[in-house]
Amino acid sequence: MSYQQCNAASRKAQKESGLIETQSPEKLPGILCLTDKCDRPESELFIGLREEGFPIGVMANPDGANFERLNNAGLIVGPIALRNRFDKEGTAAIRNVLETGKYDVVHAFNPRALACALRASRGMSIKVVAYRGVIGNISFLNPESWITFLHPRVDRIVCVADAIRDYLAGLHFLWLHLPPSKLITVYKGHDLEWYQDTPADLQEFGIPEGAFTVCCTGRDVPRKGFDVLVDSLARLPSDVVIHLLLVGDLDRNEPLRQQVQALPHPERVHFTGFRKDAPALAAASDVFVLPSKEREGLPRAVIEAMSYGVAPVVTDVGGMPELVEQGVSGLVVPPNDAQSLSAALLELYRDRERLKQMGQLARRRIATHFHTSQTVAQMGKIYCELTGQN
Repeated sequence: MSYQQCNAASRKAQKESGLIETQSPEKLPGILCLTDKCDRPESELFIGLREEGFPIGVMANPDGANFERLNNAGLIVGPIALRNRFDKEGTAAIRNVLETGKYDVVHAFNPRALACALRASRGMSIKVVAYRGVIGNISFLNPESWITFLHPRVDRIVCVADAIRDYLAGLHFLWLHLPPSKLITVYKGHDLEWYQDTPADLQEFGIPEGAFTVCCTGRDVPRKGFDVLVDSLARLPSDVVIHLLLVGDLDRNEPLRQQVQALPHPERVHFTGFRKDAPALAAASDVFVLPSKEREGLPRAVIEAMSYGVAPVVTDVGGMPELVEQGVSGLVVPPNDAQSLSAALLELYRDRERLKQMGQLARRRIATHFHTSQTVAQMGKIYCELTGQN
């Protein structure tokens, strides 16, 4: 049932009970969303809220891939590209939009937007909602945290995974802590219809046709655990032929390249560099691996691979165990454990029927548990509860 239908049913019940006058229309709260170069899930959330009847405006970076689509949908109320958390020009622009009186809630989707929104809404009866997608970097001893997530005027922090919510709930210093009522989990929604790319031809990278291929996508940062993944290949039996496709700026990581060269078969590891077609590369692979060591939220790369029916192997870090059901829609291994990761890859390599089944269940899990319509419904409920307007 949509929010409009919910409103209609509620209005009817209230009219019949005599609690309200029939001529008094019920309205949904106005929402101002502040983002940067927003991705597809964020964009679809904004569009979905508009379709449900919420008066919504978006301020976003005009250089973003989805800016034009949002603008064509009539959602953009102003371009914004915040330089830092103290951007005076950006803060003034946000203030000007809020002063129109159209909005009851401001929802900031990154720390810079949150800091500026808190200053821009000073003295206004505006509810402030924050988005948090990763674990870490928040502390009661960090002054920057006090101008963002720990600011007392933040009414809700929407966490992209329970693991992030639990991390924030566990922050303490003396008597200071975040009230549990401020913290709520809302998974970032997707739609299988978004993932229709034709699987790439991996022979471009020297991978033989039909070869068993493991794909790993990510930024070149130590916490992603690429060294552990390479180490896991060294532990495979000699009769196992697995090719590893490393997608991203890892080609510039010289220590990682040296580690690859020390493998028994370095020719089976392929660096692609940065690619815009990363989902199509994952779709062409047999297994998708994300061996992160810490701080993960709900990784988009894993969701994209699962949406294409590719079985995931992930570490027990952050929100990934919420995304991947161990032994059902993928495999979950301990972080920093090359032997366990190697065993998981070997298991799927040996049992192709189970691999196929896991891929199918991974795709189904995204469709049933992480759909964009669920995100729209949950966020709409949060906005209404905050403002008491529904």
